[in-house]
Amino acid sequence: MRARTIVTSVAAASAAALLLGGCSADDGTGGDTVTVVYAKTDSFEVLDTLMKKAKTEFEASHDGITVDLQPITATDDDYKTRLQLSLASPDTAPDVFYEDTFTVRSDVEAGYLLGLDDRLGEWDDWAMFDEAGRSAGAGEDGGIYALPLGTDTRVIWYRKDVLEKAGIATPWQPQSWDDILAAAAAIKESQPDVVPFNMYAGTGTGEGTVMQSFYELLYGTGEGTGLYDDSSGKWVVGSQGFIDSLTFLQTLYDEGYAVSPDRALDPNVWQAVFGEWFPKATLGATVEGSYTPSFWAEGGQYPWPEYTDAMGVALFPTQDGEEPGGVSMSGGWTLAASAQTDVPDLAFEFMTTVLNKENALWYAINNAQIAVRTDVAEDPSYLESNPFVGAVTDAVSVTHFRPATSDYPQISVAAQQATEAVITGQQSPAEAAAAYDDAVREIVGDDGVTTG
Repeated sequence: MRARTIVTSVAAASAAALLLGGCSADDGTGGDTVTVVYAKTDSFEVLDTLMKKAKTEFEASHDGITVDLQPITATDDDYKTRLQLSLASPDTAPDVFYEDTFTVRSDVEAGYLLGLDDRLGEWDDWAMFDEAGRSAGAGEDGGIYALPLGTDTRVIWYRKDVLEKAGIATPWQPQSWDDILAAAAAIKESQPDVVPFNMYAGTGTGEGTVMQSFYELLYGTGEGTGLYDDSSGKWVVGSQGFIDSLTFLQTLYDEGYAVSPDRALDPNVWQAVFGEWFPKATLGATVEGSYTPSFWAEGGQYPWPEYTDAMGVALFPTQDGEEPGGVSMSGGWTLAASAQTDVPDLAFEFMTTVLNKENALWYAINNAQIAVRTDVAEDPSYLESNPFVGAVTDAVSVTHFRPATSDYPQISVAAQQATEAVITGQQSPAEAAAAYDDAVREIVGDDGVTTG
């Protein structure tokens, strides 16, 4: 699921939050219980398998201790809503939970997460995690509050035969946005029934809209562009790059190179991308995560053995070919413990069981993750797990991360709304960018912005 973020009913999610178990100490049998909450769907069962494996290992090595797994069947955004509601009360907060990296700092600020620094000093494996992995769970105070399961990158995934029928040589590597539009035009002309180049837009696909689409554009519009100015600690408004990015999306949709706007607003459009369009050669290309092969591999939601030969990957280019020549976005998920837990030591020990080398290697391979443990990253079985590991890992050299601030989740929604307004024709790119700027000022105040 990672940033395959989809939105459904918040009301239903709110009601379902009441079903989450809270922090547990005594399970009624004289032993302790560790409650563990995480996401599970029909298309994302790998984490459930990992947790069951870790539960067996943990209980075998901790006599009298029970691990109570509580998988939540929900989309990413619904899962996050339910988790936030449960964390607000010690009666419902789980001991250990699956946490998106972009909510770590806001949850630290809210007082929901247990600080881990003291315990990390006694965990030898922590030295095996790379710097990016370590920082994924850091709060604004520099302390560590969550442990990384893995990370990802975004690249262009394309169907080689569709491009070749349009006269486009493969392997394909566009050098600019214009190269993408030219390829899309050639595909549309040669294969009218094929969607040439899909990029998510609108609020329906939630965080997937920004991570797999809008930010790929925005962060390639020149030096100093982006959402947030790290040097001043302020959000960027008045950005020409923001307008240019929306203009590209407008062109993609207006020219019929992407899916229809109504289909783009469907929260489940990603299922068609992976389960139908690519396997049936009715999609030329899309921007998606390094985890993509996990859908098609044996045991995945949409098994498609031919994907290894049919598909290719390319870096998403900068606007006009500026250095460094490509753009990617990275995110990832972590494990965290509740600040309210009655069993902090057991909670931490369970997390380290999940993240030991054997389990981390299994998860990286079966969920097509980019490894954050250096010993996993060097393991031959990881390097040979799918033919695209090298290419998606190379994208780390040009990747960007979402601003890790407590304001970010609201900023993200404002950006998603801007893309929706443009592809549906409600606003021009300039108007949507101005509305975004107003929304940002309302969220962080005039003192929290800087002009791009």
